Amino acid sequence: MKLLGYFLSGALCSLPIVTQAEAPAKPNILFILVDDYGIKDVGIEGSSFYETPNIDALARSGMRFTQGYSACSVCSPSRASILLGQYPTRHGITDWIGEGVGEAFAKERKAKLLVPDYVRNLPNDTTLPAALKQAGYTTFFAGKWHLGSEGAWPENRGFDINKGGWDAGGPSGGKGGYYAPWTNPRLPSGPQGQSLTLRLADETIAFIEQNKKQPFLAYLSFYAVHGPIETTKTLWEKYRAKAAAQPKPSERFVIDRTLPVRQVQDNPIYAGLIEEMDTAVGRVLRKLDEIGLTQNTIVVLTGDNGGVSSGDSFSSSELPYRGGKGRQWEGGTRVPLYIRAPGITNSGSTCDTPVCGIDFFPTLLQLAGANAHPQQVIDGVSLVPLLKGGTIAPRSLYWHYPHYGNQGGEPSSIVRDGNWKLIHYWEDGHNELYNLSADIGEQHDLAKGEPERTATLWKELQAWLKATDAKIPQPNPAYQTAWAQQQQAGAIKLKIRLEEQHAKYLSPEWQPDPTWWNSQTTKD
Repeated sequence: MKLLGYFLSGALCSLPIVTQAEAPAKPNILFILVDDYGIKDVGIEGSSFYETPNIDALARSGMRFTQGYSACSVCSPSRASILLGQYPTRHGITDWIGEGVGEAFAKERKAKLLVPDYVRNLPNDTTLPAALKQAGYTTFFAGKWHLGSEGAWPENRGFDINKGGWDAGGPSGGKGGYYAPWTNPRLPSGPQGQSLTLRLADETIAFIEQNKKQPFLAYLSFYAVHGPIETTKTLWEKYRAKAAAQPKPSERFVIDRTLPVRQVQDNPIYAGLIEEMDTAVGRVLRKLDEIGLTQNTIVVLTGDNGGVSSGDSFSSSELPYRGGKGRQWEGGTRVPLYIRAPGITNSGSTCDTPVCGIDFFPTLLQLAGANAHPQQVIDGVSLVPLLKGGTIAPRSLYWHYPHYGNQGGEPSSIVRDGNWKLIHYWEDGHNELYNLSADIGEQHDLAKGEPERTATLWKELQAWLKATDAKIPQPNPAYQTAWAQQQQAGAIKLKIRLEEQHAKYLSPEWQPDPTWWNSQTTKD
């Protein structure tokens, strides 16, 4: 049994055969986190609908991890894991901050289980920026935080500068959207129609220019591509025409257990939002080139959870991966994960070793020559050996989401060991077993045919849950069996509405409102 063991690293990471040089003593770090950005929402990962030339170029310029995972299928837990190097069970933020718990919540959701409470402010441990500050770095944060209320904002957790990070999980906390005016206590609204996404890029650029002579961490955490999805009329027209040229789907959604799930990428609003985010990434990367910092700056880009195929704005499809954000299958946690470390990685390198958001903390600290507090438990491992083309010790990876996701996810826990993935469902206690090498879409449950393997993995998962003090949901004594039928009927009605709504996005006459969310009032 491998309690906190290691996941099979597989083949050596693929690297061009070139002479490797040592990394600079104190490299700058640009960390780009895209909200709700799934693996199949990137051009280089197989999307023919979304256009992401700048992200694609970044992925090709360093190491592309083909099996990158977030630490959770929703945002707050995985964001905390990046900053602390710990599994969500360890730091205690196991759901997005603001979601309900208790009997009233269970009744509202018609839930079989009472979900556990969770930590609602990022623990005041040694965060990634705090450790880098101790090593002489200036630290900057721009964009979405969603890791606690005032007193636990970026400036309270190791960042010297905070541009736009506060309680809210979406753009402007519902008070405005992606185009000015917006309401944000840490980012004054720009002129009418200014793009929030491009503004965050420009704030990051200004910080880099002002600190180019000293080591820095620039943490650019986009609100994009989280809902509400918005774009410009020009980009909508571009992708509306592109979608119209594709074969018309017989249906865009299918019901998978709890909710309709999107099966096709043809949402022109979402595609425009992605392109604008990609444009913002390109702006920042070009600035590094212009001021001569590219060769002394580590660049990381990743997502905080899978793409939104169900719930929220029902924006995208992550096929062939099953599900998306908030769900227990691969689509919920597979994310783009690219690292360019000058002097260590080489352009065109790829790695098929599964890695996770918990690994950024030890990786970046090693590259920067910094240290965490000696008493702080770190669940992640440094990926530096992989970046150099080597291997890491085999390990399992784990997930625990004891909540009901807005996107139809069910309370569950997961272990991945080699190519085998076991999902335990807390509602009825059953296990599902998948061989990902043969069934990446998780369509064939092998639990009954592999009883010994299932039992072994379940035992391993239980031991990990106990070791990390995982909170387990409990039966809801007020549950009514009629609720299940009501939920299924609701899913059917929702599917009908979604089919009609998303078809209208492709009509040449469609518009969201007379102002297009104010996006036409500036050139951005």
